[in-house]
Amino acid sequence: MKLKIDNETLAREFFEDSFLLGIVAPVKNYQMSWHLNQVLGFDFRINHDYEIQLTKKSRKYFFSIYEYQVPSVCVTHYLYNNQFDGEYLLPEFKHLDFLWLIKGDPLGEEELQNLIHSIKSLPGVQLVMEMTNEKIKNKQHLIF
Repeated sequence: MKLKIDNETLAREFFEDSFLLGIVAPVKNYQMSWHLNQVLGFDFRINHDYEIQLTKKSRKYFFSIYEYQVPSVCVTHYLYNNQFDGEYLLPEFKHLDFLWLIKGDPLGEEELQNLIHSIKSLPGVQLVMEMTNEKIKNKQHLIF
């Protein structure tokens, strides 16, 4: 008997109660997390358990993920590095340097706009855009 992984269902369940932002900021991932922590008061830390590994053309590519769980509420923020050594986690969004996934209790529109505005104010950040799941072809690359 062969078991088949249902990627569509997996992706739908993973992205339930989530929100995704794309960020253009040509800075190193540790610089980005430092700015988020120092300027915006987050506490992002790299989570090596969630690192995503893709194999393309018999090479391995590693995409780091930073995580921050908001105390006393059911919200977790994940910051993905979209680029590693010339390869992309989401090849359809090569212009994006980072992906910010928010999972848990939904954010209100005002709270979300405040977050986007705050991220845009950071050094090196050129663009922050809301992303819809429908536009993402390689959703399964974001699932850890």
